Amino acid sequence: MGTVTPSAAALRPSQPLDDRLPARSRPALLADDRCLLAAVVLLLTGFVGLFMTIGADARWLAALGKLIVARGSVPRGVPFASASTAHWVNTLVLAELIFHGLESVAGDRGLAVANLVAVTAAFGILAADARAEGARPGPIAIALLLVTLGAYPTLAVVRVQMFSLALLPAMVALLHADERRPSRRIWLALPLLALWSNLHGGALAGLAILYAYLALSRAPRARSGSRGERLTVAGVALGAPLAMSLTPGGLDTIFYYHGLLTNVAAQRGFGQWAPLGTSVTDWLLVASAIVLALGLRRQLPRLWETVVIVAMAALTVKAARDGVWLLFLLVAPAARGSRSASRWEPLAPALAILGVLVLTLDIVHGPDPSGVSQRIVERAIERAHGAPILADALASEEVALAGGKVWAGNPLDAFSQRVQSEYVDFLQGEPGGRAALRAPGVRFVLAGRGSAAAALTARDDRYRLVAADATAVLYQRVGPGARPPAAR
Repeated sequence: MGTVTPSAAALRPSQPLDDRLPARSRPALLADDRCLLAAVVLLLTGFVGLFMTIGADARWLAALGKLIVARGSVPRGVPFASASTAHWVNTLVLAELIFHGLESVAGDRGLAVANLVAVTAAFGILAADARAEGARPGPIAIALLLVTLGAYPTLAVVRVQMFSLALLPAMVALLHADERRPSRRIWLALPLLALWSNLHGGALAGLAILYAYLALSRAPRARSGSRGERLTVAGVALGAPLAMSLTPGGLDTIFYYHGLLTNVAAQRGFGQWAPLGTSVTDWLLVASAIVLALGLRRQLPRLWETVVIVAMAALTVKAARDGVWLLFLLVAPAARGSRSASRWEPLAPALAILGVLVLTLDIVHGPDPSGVSQRIVERAIERAHGAPILADALASEEVALAGGKVWAGNPLDAFSQRVQSEYVDFLQGEPGGRAALRAPGVRFVLAGRGSAAAALTARDDRYRLVAADATAVLYQRVGPGARPPAAR
């Protein structure tokens, strides 16, 4: 008789490794895998936390959450801004309440700990998903290291997108699981999108990924399947946008997303919307993506994965902050293409202990200082006597959180296009920013020391310096109709 050889299907790279091993060897191997991957996740998360800071687009949520709790209802627009925001649809009430709770309990340290939890969840889900796809621990660990290096500026800066750090991998893992064994679990995408839409605008990326999977994988298989299969695909596709509308904004949530995508910063490629450039961090992002993409040559990704990866690469060129999603999407396809064995299992206990120690240090140390000092914020609010303060991005959020009023700031899309344009010009130090300096009611300007906004204000003869410290400068407007500058 001839030699019996295993079938090609039995050795499929995408088939989980434990299904291709003798039953007796599975538990010990899987236990070693879990220990190693958990240790790697802890260590990489600890590394992320070493230089964590609070970024713009964080504290304004806590400020709004504070107002919601105080009033017992969701206010119309942005109450701490004097420029009109009546048209704005507030869909992120859940995120605002969470940020307020974190700030009120533990201050900025609470936000930093929440970000560490989000990064841990992201790495953990990515590792578990890649393992379920058949990847071995060694390639998974290397892929996660590349993600950490390439996306460090995103992972280590606390912003509202921390929620998407965990939810996007969760969506991808759900689709991979459904790809391996199609079932009614695909309906879980709807509550996932509903939760996501209440937390961060990144839910749009989740919707796009879901549609790519449905159109290019699940729907073609459903055509030759049962009527129930076809109804499932149609139901999930139609229900997805409705699920995303299950926010305080209801069906008006679509206007929130329209404003998010068409704000002036996005149009100009400013701030978080800046395109891929030539900085060291951008080069690290590109290098990490290339190394991960090289892993795809061993086993081509599925069609829907390919389409999503290519689309996200294009978006990353347009806005570098999308690079983290590109790296996340590359982890499982790149890792499952490697057949190299891991010899790292004995190191798992040491790596885990080191990771716990580093995470403890992160929590004790807290986030690195960012923005302007609390002292000068309080001085600005006291001098303004309830009048709006024109402040740059981080400072405006700190003023709002401290109970003051600003002219404009985050969320930028809450304001009219004219106000957005004038405010972004102010942040960039452009001549158009003088309109913001002359906005009705604005008598004080608070800007980070050395910033473009501070330089623009210093060149305006209508403003005089009235206070300064190592972090910021405070200017007061003088002239007809304005109060004289107070003594420093």
